[in-house]
Amino acid sequence: MRLVADESRTETDCLGFSRGCLYSARSMTAQPFGLHAQKRLITSRMRWLCTAGLLVGLLHLSSSLLLGAFNIRTFGDTKASNETLMNIISTVVHRYDIILIQEVRDVDLSATTKLMEYVNKGGSEFGYVVSEPLGRSTYKERYLFLYRQQAVSVVKNYTYDDGCEPCGTDTFNREPFVVMFSSKNSASSSFALVPQHTSPDSAVQEVDALYDVVADVRSRWSTNNIVLLGDFNSGCNYVLDSEWELIRLFTDKSFHWLIPDSADTTVTTTVCPYDRIVVTSDMVKGVVQGSAQVYDFMADLKLSHSLALDVSDHFPVEVKLSS
Repeated sequence: MRLVADESRTETDCLGFSRGCLYSARSMTAQPFGLHAQKRLITSRMRWLCTAGLLVGLLHLSSSLLLGAFNIRTFGDTKASNETLMNIISTVVHRYDIILIQEVRDVDLSATTKLMEYVNKGGSEFGYVVSEPLGRSTYKERYLFLYRQQAVSVVKNYTYDDGCEPCGTDTFNREPFVVMFSSKNSASSSFALVPQHTSPDSAVQEVDALYDVVADVRSRWSTNNIVLLGDFNSGCNYVLDSEWELIRLFTDKSFHWLIPDSADTTVTTTVCPYDRIVVTSDMVKGVVQGSAQVYDFMADLKLSHSLALDVSDHFPVEVKLSS
């Protein structure tokens, strides 16, 4: 199921740094002295500022792409009704050109719609594509991708068929919702993103099975530009040292794990590298070396620990794709 924000937009006087303009001309009032000169000065300054803003926007479009994955704990109507949390989440989203959001508990997409309102502020900078609710039981989650529409576009998507859920022979609790994006701003003009939020108790089996998902993507779409990302629960007690050899995605050295075992992707007091980004041998050529990291939004946005935990118990992980 593909849902993309409306691409129509109206151009109005800019307010703040929005759509290439730094300040609104409407907010500038003439002073008592030199009224006509003041107006000319304001007009000239506004033209310069708007031009500068547009140039900044164009530079952003021509630069590399920043890709992120964020497990927002239990993202649904309750969280969407909290203005403080939504403003923080919106700020995090704006950091990225593409961001995967996990743990979306949103049956009717009302929380997703609210998020898009916060992110776009009446415009249409970001679009989205979202999976159906996924899960073996009544507890279900969606995978949600938000993306800058001027930077990338969705080419196609599908939900990986991992077997018969009613029969109990399926592999994943939440099977991957694979999306191919097209970009004018990265070395890889098109690439497939494979999201995965594993069940902690089945992390070893599910991460191993991502190897089969990659094979399916290669066969279906004839591409090896593939990024796997999400909350793999690949660390601490969920994947023991002795179990890594059971994970083909790890033992096959043509796959590159960009978030190391030493990373801490948790907001809590634990130190665990649950969230990961893995790329294929072809895709690694388009990765900016050293750009993969954990984004500590708590420190960056100067949030208290309790407020950060209200947002999520996970930090996003990210990587930059070269232009």
